[in-house]
Amino acid sequence: MRQWRLIYDQPTLGALNMARDEAILAAVSSGVVPPTLRLYAWNPPCLSLGYGQRAREADLDRLAERGWQIVRRPTGGRAILHTDELTYSLALPIDDPLAQANLVESYRQISTALLIALGNLGAQAQANRAEGNMTQVTNPICFETPSHYEITVEGRKLVGSAQVRRKHGILQHGTLPLSGDISRICNALVYSDEAARTAAKADVHARALTLEEALGVALDWETVANSVVESFAQGFDLTLIPAALTPTELDHAQRLTAEVYANPDWTFRR
Repeated sequence: MRQWRLIYDQPTLGALNMARDEAILAAVSSGVVPPTLRLYAWNPPCLSLGYGQRAREADLDRLAERGWQIVRRPTGGRAILHTDELTYSLALPIDDPLAQANLVESYRQISTALLIALGNLGAQAQANRAEGNMTQVTNPICFETPSHYEITVEGRKLVGSAQVRRKHGILQHGTLPLSGDISRICNALVYSDEAARTAAKADVHARALTLEEALGVALDWETVANSVVESFAQGFDLTLIPAALTPTELDHAQRLTAEVYANPDWTFRR
């Protein structure tokens, strides 16, 4: 039976969260540590932009008013407001069977594991291959944007994920909103006027939901995290060994925070 490393991380700053994911990917890719599943949260709330997303879509004044941060992810996709959620990241070396699959197939396999977790929690979720040309999507919000094998409940998106492939490894991370107002992200984005913002909030409610909405009951972070761990172990027939980031990973993450993810040159690169 294969073994992966499991990290339950403490809520932290958006820039540091992204830096830790990349530091883990570097360590996994070099073979220093085993494939790693990291589960974490964000404090304070943070708007994350996709790698190629335009920074001008974010409303910096509104972010500052609310004490929310902004960061640019190393992965693609659209904007996500990280608050009241469980975030997962999975780093794999390029020779791992899951990494050997193409992008769409790896999304499918990871979604299958997440579906097990949601089913065990009582959610009637599903994941299907997206239809149409996703390269034409211009909506700034991840939870209104179609993607392959996105996880939905009654047609409304529940989990948003994105992946980056490097020469020696892959990183996929994603977010599962647990509770709260799913349309809060509209308070962090630029709209032509308040009527447009109100309409956008209605669209988000129509197309996305939280786990609490899906279940009719609120679950705490630890309960959901444990279900995800069990589902990955079951879905991929492996043992997850709890551990912490190594000193080298922690040092690398601190450098990446300062040089990249907390650096305006990266965040506002386009």
